Amino acid sequence: MSTEQELNDFLKAVERRAFKRTVYAVRDEDAALDIVQDAMIRLAEKYADRPADEWPLLFQRILSNATLDWFRRRKTREAVMQNFSSMQSPDEDGDGGDLLEFLESADEAHQDGAGEPLLLRKQTLALLEEEIARLPDRQREAFLLRYWEELDVSETAETMGCSEGSVKTHCSRAVHALAKALKDRGFAP
Repeated sequence: MSTEQELNDFLKAVERRAFKRTVYAVRDEDAALDIVQDAMIRLAEKYADRPADEWPLLFQRILSNATLDWFRRRKTREAVMQNFSSMQSPDEDGDGGDLLEFLESADEAHQDGAGEPLLLRKQTLALLEEEIARLPDRQREAFLLRYWEELDVSETAETMGCSEGSVKTHCSRAVHALAKALKDRGFAP
């Protein structure tokens, strides 16, 4: 029987990687935070009594399902909003505040006074994250589960609900696509 402290330690250990993986999937930090929190709550409520060695796979599966649920809800919401928007007058539009917020945050990031190596490392990581985000969904999911979550092929296949061969194919394609993209941007091995 697992203790509450073991569960807390497990959740602390996976929260950053789970958040990053979810941000890659949904491309919205607020939504990603909600999804990860919901997945953590589900694990705590329904599987806290399971042995601690079962939690990693259970959590990955719960997180994947929560992400899929988010996409389903968003699709439904967008369909409803599209129907409502067709009833609005043509002069009702957004104020462009998102672009201004983005530019302000980018300006602040350049004024942080970071040293050259730290800045280069941040730029490299940002570039890598950008390329990971461009991967097709299944390739990105397989890549992140295998190399970010460090699951083996069978665990990744179980989490993704596909065969081990599919996992290997998705990972191989992701690695080759990332290597090519980074090489095209001037990064040599």
